[in-house]
Amino acid sequence: MTPEFITGYFLEAIKTAILLSGPMLMVGLVVGILVSIFQAATQINEMTMVFVPKMLGVALALLVFFPWMLRVITDFATKNIMNISMYIH
Repeated sequence: MTPEFITGYFLEAIKTAILLSGPMLMVGLVVGILVSIFQAATQINEMTMVFVPKMLGVALALLVFFPWMLRVITDFATKNIMNISMYIH
């Protein structure tokens, strides 16, 4: 195993982690901004007003993106299992 191989492997792992977490993080960000704009406009400063919509938005994003996320992680795992002999050698 060369340093380039290890760097490439961890780069692929980090890319996969970002791809898997990206949709939920983006939905949480958008919902948080929208709720913050609403709070600034109405001058309501309630912490649960931010938490509950974010939680619901992230849960909805998880339901919507789950098939795609499952395909991404399955492809990553399959590639790792298929190349395990190369990793050991």
